[in-house]
Amino acid sequence: MLIDIIAGARPNFMKVAPIIHRIKKRQQEGGTLQYRLVHTGQHYDKKMSGSFFEQLNIPEPDVNLESGSGTQAEQTAKIMVRYEALLLEKPCDLTLVVGDVTSTMACSIAAKKLNIKVAHVEAGIRSFDLTMPEEINRMVTDSITDFFFTTSETANRNLYKAGASKEQVHFVGNTMIDTLRANESRLQKPDVWDQLGLQEKKYLVMTMHRPANVDEEAKLKNFMDTIIVNSGDFPIVFPVHPRTAKVFEKLGLNSEKLKLVEPLGYLEFNYLVKKALAVVTDSGGITEETTVMGVPCMTLRDNTERPETCEIGTNELIGTDVNAIPSAMQKLLSGNWKKGGIPELWDGKTAERIVSILEKL
Repeated sequence: MLIDIIAGARPNFMKVAPIIHRIKKRQQEGGTLQYRLVHTGQHYDKKMSGSFFEQLNIPEPDVNLESGSGTQAEQTAKIMVRYEALLLEKPCDLTLVVGDVTSTMACSIAAKKLNIKVAHVEAGIRSFDLTMPEEINRMVTDSITDFFFTTSETANRNLYKAGASKEQVHFVGNTMIDTLRANESRLQKPDVWDQLGLQEKKYLVMTMHRPANVDEEAKLKNFMDTIIVNSGDFPIVFPVHPRTAKVFEKLGLNSEKLKLVEPLGYLEFNYLVKKALAVVTDSGGITEETTVMGVPCMTLRDNTERPETCEIGTNELIGTDVNAIPSAMQKLLSGNWKKGGIPELWDGKTAERIVSILEKL
């Protein structure tokens, strides 16, 4: 069976890496699964994608669709047209998509219209917020998926409510955590550690990239001013997403505490996270990694598709009202943040379970 493994954006690479490694290991053991790694080119900047192949020991893609930038509709269309052309020339038996980026939805649609079955890794998670492009991607993808690989019982319930059968849903755990576990001993100290004179547990890491948070200059400036004022003497290390960098240039922030740095590779970024006092973010994936590493995390969103990081892990949903930030920072700086635990099956063996199920198909 030939499986197309789709990766298009930075979070995807962390999710497909352990699946590829497991398939290759099974091939050495006599397994018959074959894969074709398809990079859609949704993230085409080397800082956002290229270094991940090297750091996570992923082979270079078999195919690069080179979709590039554009509006949501333009990018979706380019990926669908180019993936359809690939499938018409060289069809696969199963298209495996991961996460919730544009590539996930676009390749699922193209495959299903050619009667190719679709498997979705990280299926069933929901924020129930239709202003998020990712939520639409999740809903559309899951509405046409044949095999669901889930990270939590909450995701299972969401899929059952939407009409999925128990035979279709496979609770396997979290491949992001497979990648983290496999690379914890390889984390690399980034150059900015010495350049900024950072010390363990004496700085904060911050990331923001969601359009609702960063596209409005006044809103982003209000966020940043409030965080800077309420974070004590701790420096704030902020690897700036390309989307956010354009807005930051106009804000006129002059605080010496704010350390804007280039986007970091996977090994360098998680080195920073692991040794930080806390992380402030609007990302979903980072909340999973901080939960497993036991690092306090504040999420600047009104909802989350990963409730287990709040119910079990170290994450707290602060919301988008800046008035909630001072009390959260006070709790953190006073040492009263919750300790958290690790969700079920986030044990580093998710890819083994996924590949075992794929072999039975």
